[in-house]
Amino acid sequence: MEQNWKSLTWQGYARQNGTKGIRNRVLVIYTVKCAEFVAQKIVAESGSGDVELLGFDGCTDNQYAVNLLISFIRHPNVGAVLAVGLGCEYVQPEWLAELAVQEGKSAGWMFIQNEGGTLPSIEKGRAWVRQALEELKHTPRVPMTMADLVVGAECGGSDYTSGLAGNVAVGRFYDKLVDAGGTAIFEEIVEAVGLDGLLTSRAASEQAREEIQYTYNKALEYCKSVRQYSVSPGNFAGGLSTIEEKSMGAVVKSGSRPIQGVLKVSVSPPRPGLWLLDSTPDPHWMQFGITNPNDNEGLMDLASCGAHIVFLVTGRGNVVGSAVAPCIKITGNHATYTHMEGDMDFDASPVLRGLCSQDELAEQLAEMTAAVASGTPSKSEALGHREFYIPYKYQDKQVGRPCETQGDSPGV
Repeated sequence: MEQNWKSLTWQGYARQNGTKGIRNRVLVIYTVKCAEFVAQKIVAESGSGDVELLGFDGCTDNQYAVNLLISFIRHPNVGAVLAVGLGCEYVQPEWLAELAVQEGKSAGWMFIQNEGGTLPSIEKGRAWVRQALEELKHTPRVPMTMADLVVGAECGGSDYTSGLAGNVAVGRFYDKLVDAGGTAIFEEIVEAVGLDGLLTSRAASEQAREEIQYTYNKALEYCKSVRQYSVSPGNFAGGLSTIEEKSMGAVVKSGSRPIQGVLKVSVSPPRPGLWLLDSTPDPHWMQFGITNPNDNEGLMDLASCGAHIVFLVTGRGNVVGSAVAPCIKITGNHATYTHMEGDMDFDASPVLRGLCSQDELAEQLAEMTAAVASGTPSKSEALGHREFYIPYKYQDKQVGRPCETQGDSPGV
């Protein structure tokens, strides 16, 4: 019997900007590699699972990385922010804290050089975090439904079951989420090789069609320029043979609903519906930052667009989680699920054995998603996996550029 999605409700956290969060976290941000150790100690010694770490290792300025940091300061799952810097880097903790204040969130900042070094900085940070956690206990609670939810999805460590079950479960879930008024984001345009016609045929508007085609062309050119497609030895060991075969499975996770348009990293969807996320470096800068160095960058990209929860579909298995946005790991391989049950959240393999329909599988995934949204830890959360990755990269905020309007590569 099909689940009534209106009955999937829970209490969220009200933010001053009108958004609703499913977690109420203190985010400790380090602004340079030199400040990482102090920030790590502040988080570890807080003794709370509601304190998270995020940071950028680079000392040189990079707008892409800065945009990512800002997006997580504004993320609805974050209630308070402490920015920790060394004192001589480009990214300044003071103005990161000021951005948090503008969002109506508690914020603090420090330079380790000014505080007297490691131990005084850790002690000051611990004291600030203790106070912030007490303040967050008074955050107003608000009802949430699937219509309020933003979910991001990517796949990694794919095998032959990913395109037959794991990604299929997400695609069917996405159809139902969009129908319920929610927001779904999928990425990995570099894993859509040969499928641009399929994607553009689902465009919700002419502008969306142009954005999708431009993004596809750019991704294909990127792969050619670096002489590498998004397929790995692990994929081959899992039974995939070509990037085209992998692409067919990867695109299935988008479901079948109209694609509203293309998002850039750190840009929130302007309205509900299904969206494609572009994480590929833009032209003229394609050698400056690779597109998907690891699964955690993809998860961070999705969360930077406001995803409350991120899905990671993996046939061969994975153990990572995600900072800020809880990660639900899905596999279509029953052997993987049983072998790594402590890490994998959802077994999509019953659909391969005829034990359930695709719709029934999507309903089960919806129930798990609602449970995680209501506060039940995902497997990675319970284990303490809160990985993140913020690279150097270059992207414009808009899709395309005015000077690039030839053929199917329009400026939008």
